[in-house]
Order: sequence, then structure tokens, then C-alpha cells
Amino acid sequence: MKIVSRNEELLRDALSCIPQPSSRINLASCNKLIRFEDISAAAFKIQSGVQKTPCMYSRLSKQYGMDIYLKKEFLQYTGSVKERGVRYLLTSLPQDQQRKGVIVASDSNFSMAVAYHASELRIPVFVIMPTSTSPARVKMCREYGAMVISYGTTAKDSQMHARRLAQENGYLYLEEEDSAVYLSGLGTVGLEVYEQVPKLDAVIFPAGGHCGLLAGSAAALKHLNPHICVIGVESESFPVLQQSLKAGHPTEDQACNNHHFYGDVSGVCFGSNSLQLTGKLVDKVVAVREEDILISMLRLLEYERATVDAEGAIGLAALVAGKVPELKGKRVAVVICSGNLELHLLQQCIARALTLDNRVCRFSLVLSDNPGDMSKLLEILAREEARVLDIKQERTFVTSELFTVEVICTVETRDKIHTAQLRNALLERYPTTAWTER
Repeated sequence: MKIVSRNEELLRDALSCIPQPSSRINLASCNKLIRFEDISAAAFKIQSGVQKTPCMYSRLSKQYGMDIYLKKEFLQYTGSVKERGVRYLLTSLPQDQQRKGVIVASDSNFSMAVAYHASELRIPVFVIMPTSTSPARVKMCREYGAMVISYGTTAKDSQMHARRLAQENGYLYLEEEDSAVYLSGLGTVGLEVYEQVPKLDAVIFPAGGHCGLLAGSAAALKHLNPHICVIGVESESFPVLQQSLKAGHPTEDQACNNHHFYGDVSGVCFGSNSLQLTGKLVDKVVAVREEDILISMLRLLEYERATVDAEGAIGLAALVAGKVPELKGKRVAVVICSGNLELHLLQQCIARALTLDNRVCRFSLVLSDNPGDMSKLLEILAREEARVLDIKQERTFVTSELFTVEVICTVETRDKIHTAQLRNALLERYPTTAWTER
């Protein structure tokens, strides 16, 4: 957590321990920065304000050949695990600063958590959001109790304005970083998973730019049982964490995408504390494709009735993609950390995931424009138990012989095998059938 104001010493000596990117620290110095006792203290202090979310056995277990337990952090009040670190941070502030208030500048899960918990603790809270922020997110933040100000066309404009307001009014300006206080709050996830699932073999966390959850929870899990395998998962499109671990210091991936679909997964602003802890305590970091994330979202919606975003689904995506074959037959917990996906994106994601999963397909064929030919096509589709989603007929711009009609049909099938059966049945009756490749 980055604290910027005239009172930068407010979080005691915890922040002064943060090393520079070029510094090297050993495991002992890591433990001085964030100890198991710090995480235990955080768990005790936030228990009245943060949900102890369930970690439940998943019906996906049989499909992937292991015992899967899902830690459902998306059930937090603001839909994000960030509440844990934010709650502990805010309760650790001196009373005089709590009276003055805090200010943040983004439309991220972190800002939403600050808005809600500061209001709950009766701390004045101001959120500066770019004018491009979705109206739904602005409305939600106001309902949490924050004073929301739309300023600037970019996140940088909003941050500069927030810093200026902080200096002029004595607010504490907060940016998500990796102080010991914030990491300790996030690390309480590791404590809970260990308590809720006996005989754990491995725990999978989202990684990427903001790897505080991974680092803090790894510190808790490795203290309780060094044999538990801790795995981080990030996107192949921007493997920021893997690049930073290889370089030995935080790096910025030029390919990072600010699209709201990725959320904090594509962030670049984690610090040296998280990186050092990750390098020392995390057993493996893997990268997954966007397609794997989308199918993971679909699996969670169908099997768990869980509507999550990319950050929430990326842990399960490692299992979907077969990136951790060594976990077959093991007992594995997967942290589902966020469920804040905007509705228009949700619709697009599910539609795309169904196509990637070979359950929605499109084909075109040419029929003679005679009575009864269309009904024969529909009979084949009915016999093969394919659900017609859309069907179009083109007569004017058909390039084949006269008095024919081109039919373009979108159908839903059960799975890849069912799709192949339908394709064979259509090709047998209509050899010129053309399939649209996904």
C-alpha cells in the first residue's frame, strides 16, 4: 500500500522496511517485513468487518481429476478480496487521520473496497474517478458511502487531482501497493484456506501485476505447512510476474492491456516486497491464454452458479488449460478472488466462451428455393438435437445457380462430440456445407 500525504509515517515503521527494486533480501528479512504474527493479528482485527468466505468442494473435481475446493472471495460485500487488506489498513490508521479522511483515485476493486470500509468505519472517504468510468461503477461507489468526483480523461489526471486535494485538505492519499499492513490483511486468505481444507496439497492464486494476495497468503501457508504447494497464475498476454522474477526486480510489460476485462490481472504496479516474497515462497508461476480464462468463467457459472471476472477465474484457468498436471489426484484449493464484471462484458464473455467450448457453431449451405427444402433441413437439426439460435436466408446475393437460397444457421450443441456428429450428418445430406471456424 502506498501512502502519500504530509503524514507518510502514519503506518509506523512498516513502510520504512520497503526495499528498493535493486536491493536483495533473504528469507529472514522477508519475515521481518511480514511475519506470521502480523497475519494472525490482521485476521483478528478484521474479523468483525470482513466475511469469512466459504471454501467449498466443487463439482468440477471429477472433470479435472482432483479434489478441487473453491475459496469464494467474490462473496465479499464489494465482490473482491481487496477488502481484507483495505480493512486492516484503515483500522491501523491513527484516530486523527481517520477524522481527517482518506482519498483514492481509480475505479478499481481497491477503490471500491476503500469506499465501503471507510464509510463503515465512519472515515470520510473521497474517490476521484476518470470521466470514462462506467456510470454503474460510479453509482455503486456512491452507494457504498463515498464522495465520488469525476475528474480527468485518464487515470493519471485523476491521481494528480487526488494528490492535490490530499495536500490541500490533509487527507491521506492511498494507492494500492505492498506495505506489510496491506499484505498482512490479504494474507488472511491463506490462514482461512488452511483452516477450512484439511490435508491440503496445493493452493492456486491469481498473480499478475498485483500479486499481494499471492505473496501474503504464501507467507501464511508456508509458515503453517512448508509442504503445501503455492501456485500463481497470470495471463500469457502480459506475464509481468514471470518477467519480474527473472529480472530480479519489478518490470513493466509493454503489452499490458488496460481493458476492463482483465482488471488487476494486467496491472504493473506491484512492489519489491511482493516480488521478493513471491520469489522466496511461491513454488510455481504459470501463464494461461485468454481463451482458457473465458472457459473458466463459463465453468464457474455453470457448475458453481458463480459470476466472476477474469481475475476471479484465472486460477481455475490453470486447471482448464492443463498447466499443472502434477496436481492430478491431489487436494487443491483455488482462490476465486473477484466477481466485479460489468454486465455488457459478461454477455460478451459467455457468448465467446460457448463458441470456444464448441457448443455454439455456425454453418452455411445452399438449398434449392423450393417448398419443403427448408423444413427438411430443420428436421435434420431436430433429429440431431441441435438447438437453433439463429437462421438467415439470402436470395439476392447468392453466387450459385439461379433459384437457390443460401442458409446461414447458428446452433447450440451439447459439446465437441455432439458438434462433430451434427457436422457429419449435414455433410452427408449437403456435401457443400461450409462451417465457420471459431
